[in-house]
Amino acid sequence: MTTVTIQPTGVSPADVLAVARGTAKVVLDPATVDAMATSRAIVDGIESSGRPVYGVSTGFGALANTFVAPERRAELQHALIRSHAAGVGAPMPREVVRAMMLLRVRSLALGHSGVRPLVAEALLDLLNHDITPWVPEHGSLGASGDLAPLAHCALVLLGEGWVLGPSGERQDAADVLTGAGLKPIELAAKEGLALINGTDGMLGMLLMAIHDAAHLFTMADVTAALGIEAMLGSERPFLPELHAIRPHPGQAASAANIHRLLQDSRVMDSHRDDLAHAVQDAYSMRCAPQVAGAARDTLDFARTVADRELVSVVDNPVVLPDGRVESTGNFHGAPLGFAADFLAIAAAEVGAIAERRVDRLLDVTRSRELPAFLSPDAGVNSGLMIAQYTAAGIVAENRRLAAPASVDSLPTSGMQEDHVSMGWAAAKKLRTVLDNLSSVLAVELLAAVRGLQLRAPLVPSPAGRAAVEAVQAFAGEPGPDIFLAPAMEAARRTVSDRDLRTAIEREIGPLA
Repeated sequence: MTTVTIQPTGVSPADVLAVARGTAKVVLDPATVDAMATSRAIVDGIESSGRPVYGVSTGFGALANTFVAPERRAELQHALIRSHAAGVGAPMPREVVRAMMLLRVRSLALGHSGVRPLVAEALLDLLNHDITPWVPEHGSLGASGDLAPLAHCALVLLGEGWVLGPSGERQDAADVLTGAGLKPIELAAKEGLALINGTDGMLGMLLMAIHDAAHLFTMADVTAALGIEAMLGSERPFLPELHAIRPHPGQAASAANIHRLLQDSRVMDSHRDDLAHAVQDAYSMRCAPQVAGAARDTLDFARTVADRELVSVVDNPVVLPDGRVESTGNFHGAPLGFAADFLAIAAAEVGAIAERRVDRLLDVTRSRELPAFLSPDAGVNSGLMIAQYTAAGIVAENRRLAAPASVDSLPTSGMQEDHVSMGWAAAKKLRTVLDNLSSVLAVELLAAVRGLQLRAPLVPSPAGRAAVEAVQAFAGEPGPDIFLAPAMEAARRTVSDRDLRTAIEREIGPLA
């Protein structure tokens, strides 16, 4: 079993994926335990001194000026968790909740939150026993962090609330803890606040989205190249010297992919010297690298933001090594919200241009002698006509989802928290946009392969041959109409999984 160690410097994106999407065991580096114990000693000193400090000896939010007596401060922390576990809606996926818990431990382990090590270890116990709190989808405004989602996680540590059962059902946390041999913990001053005041949910979703988008943007180059090949397009717009004079790195990478994917093709050779052939291809073909490349550059920006957040202390107040406890605004999710919104816009456009290529492939007036809707017997048969409807409907939904969540602030907590990030919503809808992008690329894959099959006996590129072999296994040869939904689901899996990409890379080398 893989083991992830939370270091004094935190965790890596690969660590997050290993825990969120797998069963990696998580342990604390001894140095992080020492750092937490040191910061806890500072909080204990403040407690004994009687100084008013937010979150230690006061209420929260608009109640920050309400003093809490020492004998009620543990009660304060428990009440905070119960009252803030106020989410509603369907449960978030297991991978999101696991990422969120790991990242909360990461922040606590940096030693600026004033919690005892046992609090972090209790969260790791949930991860290592594969206990996933039931976290409703609605509740976070992305400042003060992901309060409600993290409170639902923290509530399980107290032996209260719900967990996600093996079949997605809701189970009582107390029963599940007992079954796993775990005991609830009692919170001390500051610890309840430290458990919920973070950007961990939105960061976890952004990290997984970055990983997924990187693969999908490469697959968008693959499906674009297949479609261009099937439509008898030109590879000349993808020559490296044409992209060196507009030096956007993502554009150059995408163009290099497409150019390499189109080599060694008898389909491409068949029209290379045909003077009657179109002098210029349509934008959806010729400008594929400009759109997909801009998306890649947007992805790099999002990755930079996420990497910075992975080494950040996200809490309020924070405990400084010199003994001060200071209020901060570091819990505000604006950096993550902006990055998620920007990436959603980019991913939506990658899907939009792919759908335009699908439409060209199916249109007998623009597909360069392919049959209408890619059916050898159009009229009785509709071919892929309605698959394009599906792609168009998804593109329209992605355009709605691309509207930024991060500009939609609403004041809360009696105007104390008068500007919020909506980063949770931004990250959540980004995941939906990427899921939708998989479906649009699946339709392009189906259409492009049908087009290449219909160009026989011309032999396609190595990438085209690999794609035809993969798709033919579930969609067959061109012919009478088939029940398309299963073929589209299989195409989605082919786009999302790595097998087709691996088969292509075996032939032509790694794709960027």
